[in-house]
Amino acid sequence: MQKITAAITAVGGYVPEYRLTNKELENMVETNDEWIRTRTGVEERRILKGEGLGSSDLAVPAVLELCNKRGIKADTIDCLICATVTPDMVFPATANIICDKAGAVNAFSFDVGAACSGFLYALTNGAALIESGRYKRVVVVGVDKMSSIIDYSDRATCIIFGDGAGAVLLEPNEEGNGVLDSILRSDGSGRKYLHMKAGGSVKPATVETVLAGEHYVYQEGQAVFKFAVKGMAEVSYELMERNNLTSDDIAWLVPHQANLRIIDATANRMGLPKEKVMINIQKYGNTTAGTLPLCLWEWEKQLHKGDNIILAAFGGGFTWGATWLKWAY
Repeated sequence: MQKITAAITAVGGYVPEYRLTNKELENMVETNDEWIRTRTGVEERRILKGEGLGSSDLAVPAVLELCNKRGIKADTIDCLICATVTPDMVFPATANIICDKAGAVNAFSFDVGAACSGFLYALTNGAALIESGRYKRVVVVGVDKMSSIIDYSDRATCIIFGDGAGAVLLEPNEEGNGVLDSILRSDGSGRKYLHMKAGGSVKPATVETVLAGEHYVYQEGQAVFKFAVKGMAEVSYELMERNNLTSDDIAWLVPHQANLRIIDATANRMGLPKEKVMINIQKYGNTTAGTLPLCLWEWEKQLHKGDNIILAAFGGGFTWGATWLKWAY
C-alpha cells in the first residue's frame, strides 16, 4: 500500500482593501520611499481598518474561499490550525473563533505561535495529522493583523509589517505528492532581539506598560537580519541536500517575505534564479504567518502537479525552517 502523504488540495487568501503606501508613511514618521524600498523591498502594505475586527476576520474569507474552490462545506473540516502572533484574544484560540465564524462546527482547532515561521510549524503539524490516517481534511491558516501591535512612530518596524491571511487545505494523497520533508528549528536565546516586552505572564499589562509603549513589536533589526540570512538560507540548502535535490529540481522557492535581501540570500544559497522565487513583499510587506500561504494563493495558477516547492521562513523566537512539498494539482 502506498504511503499516505498530506497534499495541499486548495488555497485561499485575503488581504484588506486599505493600502498604506511608503508616501503616506513619509507623513507619519521620519523616512522616505527610496529608503524603505532599498532596505526592505516594501512599497505598500495592507491594513485592516474597522472597529472590533481582528485576525479571525482576515482568516475567515481565506478559509471560505478554499472551501468554495474545493467544493466542500466548512462542516466537513476535521481540524483547523491557526498560526498567529496577533490572536483575537489571549484565549480562546483564534482557531476556535475562525471555526465558529466559518461554520467549521465539527473541527477541533488550536493556535500555533511561532511568529513568521508559524505557517511552516502548523503545516508540519497538520501533515502529521493527515499521515496518521485519522483525519481527512485539515485546514492550516497563517494570519496576522500586525497593525495591531506596531508603533507607527517607530520607523524600524512600521515600514515592514502589514495585515493578511492565507489558508491551505490538506487531504490524504497516495501518489507521492504533498508535504515530503521539513526541517524546523528554534533558539529561545534570540528572544532578546525580537519580542513584545509586556502583555505576557512575566510582565502583565498595566497602565505603566501601556504608557511606556511596551505592547508593540520590539526589534533589533541588524541582529535579526544577520540571524535570518544565515538561518533561512542554510536550512533551505540543508533540506535540498538531505533529499538529493538540485536547483534544477526545484520549481519554486516560497520564502518568507521579511526583507528582499534575505530572500535574495536564500535563493543564492540554493542556486535558484529570481524567476523561480515568489516575491510579493512590495505589495503586502511582512504579514508574519501570512506570507507563505499568500504567496501560494497568488501563484496558484502557475503551479503544476508534481512541482517541487521549497517553503522557507525565519521568525521571532528565534524560529526557522524549511519544508519540501510536491504540488498535487
